[in-house]
Amino acid sequence: MASVAVTRRFDLTDGQWALLRPLLPKGKKAGRPPRWSRRQLIDGIRWRVRTGTPWRDVPDCYGHWRTVYGLFRRWQRDGTWARLLAALQGRADAAGLITWDVSVDSTVMRAHQHAAGARRDSHQQVEPPGGVGDAEPDDHALGRSRGGLTTKLHLACEQGRKTLSLLVTGGQRGDSPQFAAVLGRIRVPRTGAGRAPPGPGAGGQGIQQPG
Repeated sequence: MASVAVTRRFDLTDGQWALLRPLLPKGKKAGRPPRWSRRQLIDGIRWRVRTGTPWRDVPDCYGHWRTVYGLFRRWQRDGTWARLLAALQGRADAAGLITWDVSVDSTVMRAHQHAAGARRDSHQQVEPPGGVGDAEPDDHALGRSRGGLTTKLHLACEQGRKTLSLLVTGGQRGDSPQFAAVLGRIRVPRTGAGRAPPGPGAGGQGIQQPG
């Protein structure tokens, strides 16, 4: 008996969509209405990111997997996802939803068994890896540690457990050398009066680095 994919449970609510929709890029030209709505495609992207499945396994209710992947990749390359994140973070900060006590920590992930098989001339592909302003690191964020090929995710979040920035390195990289780099990636725009929260040592913003 075929299994049924768990869908819709974490799809955008009407309230979340009403907040996100005005921030989406506008179409450049009029034409035939798309077969799948942006809300469907974005929910499909969110489903795939949450489950970690291959793109081909995205359920049909979200649209054809190529269309779902195409939107994800296009917005990755032109910086749309980064702009959406910054806009949402700015609104959250203006509403007082970000608690400026920042914690930084990391976790190590074992690389897939095929991770070391990437082509060496990836920069010559029709679509090179990475997105705008986020160049692919020379080591592809793969390093050798006791567990073999691993990747380390360095994360900064506020006390409401909302992610403020992240950095991906090889698994053998130490936490302390990446501490300033993770903090430097926090970019929450201020939509009203006032300055951005000060950095560590400047007073007013607590920085914790769990052991």
